[in-house]
Amino acid sequence: MTSLIPIQLNINQQDYSLEIEPSRTLLTVLREDLGLTGTKSNCQEGECGACTVLIDGLTVNSCLYLAIRAQGKKITTIEGLVEEDQIHPIQQAFIENGGIQCGYCTPGFVMAAVGLLLANPHPSDDQINQALVGNICRCTGYVNIRKAVHAAVQKGGESS
Repeated sequence: MTSLIPIQLNINQQDYSLEIEPSRTLLTVLREDLGLTGTKSNCQEGECGACTVLIDGLTVNSCLYLAIRAQGKKITTIEGLVEEDQIHPIQQAFIENGGIQCGYCTPGFVMAAVGLLLANPHPSDDQINQALVGNICRCTGYVNIRKAVHAAVQKGGESS
């Protein structure tokens, strides 16, 4: 039996104290231990982007990231984008521009877009495409997803 280790995580500006097995991924801890199910579980191989979160403002596939590595870092999930009951401008742009189909991949795309705009508030088309390349949508041709990110850029969507 694997022994549990105590960890401290800061997720969406809230501190959590947990005891976990050292091999647990951040995705598993988010979903199973903390009930933060907006971050989706899909490929478990870092290929689809459904599990994208921000760690210290950078996009990370949480299915590949060990939870113990996240100690001392600022973790933001899709749930953490809402401020004062207002959705993030990127989320609004996805709604307004039809960037959502079934919705399963949407949190990962939104987090990738937020990470991009945190790093570069005025990205080029190529930079937008590059930032989204790690996310897969099986419902769309990506046109409306890119359109939503462009709309958010035009409205200054990097801030929440």
